[in-house]
Amino acid sequence: MPLSSFVPHIPYPPSREGYWSPVTSTLNWCEEDYYATIYSAEIVNTLTNLLFMALGIKGFLSCRRNGHDSIFQVAYLGYLLVGTGSFLFHSTLKYPMQLVDELSMIYTTCLMCYASFSYSRPNGFRVVLGIFLASLAIFITLYYHYLQDPLFHQNAYGILTAIVLIRSMYTMEVTLRPRWRHSTEEDRLAREKQGLPVPTKEHQHYENVRDTKTLKTMWFMVVYGLSVFLGGFAIWGLDNAFCPKIRGWRRQVGLPWGILLEGHGWWHLMTGLGAYLYLVWGIWLRHCLNNRQEEYHLWWPRIWNIPEVLRTSTPGKGVNGVAKKSN
Repeated sequence: MPLSSFVPHIPYPPSREGYWSPVTSTLNWCEEDYYATIYSAEIVNTLTNLLFMALGIKGFLSCRRNGHDSIFQVAYLGYLLVGTGSFLFHSTLKYPMQLVDELSMIYTTCLMCYASFSYSRPNGFRVVLGIFLASLAIFITLYYHYLQDPLFHQNAYGILTAIVLIRSMYTMEVTLRPRWRHSTEEDRLAREKQGLPVPTKEHQHYENVRDTKTLKTMWFMVVYGLSVFLGGFAIWGLDNAFCPKIRGWRRQVGLPWGILLEGHGWWHLMTGLGAYLYLVWGIWLRHCLNNRQEEYHLWWPRIWNIPEVLRTSTPGKGVNGVAKKSN
């Protein structure tokens, strides 16, 4: 006996022609077209992009309020453009809106690639890197428009994202892990023999403990964000592989319960959160690279809260932004 026999539900309306018909995109997802309103081809896939848009605005305003590097303001605008493009694409299923959605993902990832590889490099290297990444983005744009093969876009985006992640994780380890950044007692004595500035044992111990704690939290953020992102990808894959069966299940349970079976909508929510976590991590890591750990802290009291890197203005803040208890 179907679940709809036991719970209140509304039968799914039939799919129909809509305001933006006909479909011109090279992709059409498992959500049925125009069943809820003639003004949005895929209502769930459209509305789940509001998370992208809200987090993009939140991140941009946080960058301006807390004085984060301008490259992250641009990255959040790119993140906002991804959500807006996807909103328009799923509303209309028009090819131009598909390009806005998919290519903005490439451009934003290229921005983060520049931020990761250009740090502390000479101006000449930055110029060459900028020209290379701009040329790469133009090539992907033109070749994708020529091929019109979504698999090419997905592979290009996946490779770029993996490069940025691996580079950022490497930088995080060699910068913050005490044994990699010459913060052991042996290194301190070697610097002392060479006549180089040497921190006191107490200060060195404080920095080692601080940065080890920061590193532990950062790795949790990386693993958590990556798990959420890949989880969304897995749900999207199942949605594509078993679309006819899932559509049948949705019609059995009816509305609003069938919304929970919209796999591409879950992809938006989970990848949106995962990408936002990456940007927050990137901001925090940049401040650590600039030796400004005392000036900024991560606010993330619970796993269900949306994290943010804040300027530390209150004495007594801990490394993760939690005020230290007084005895």
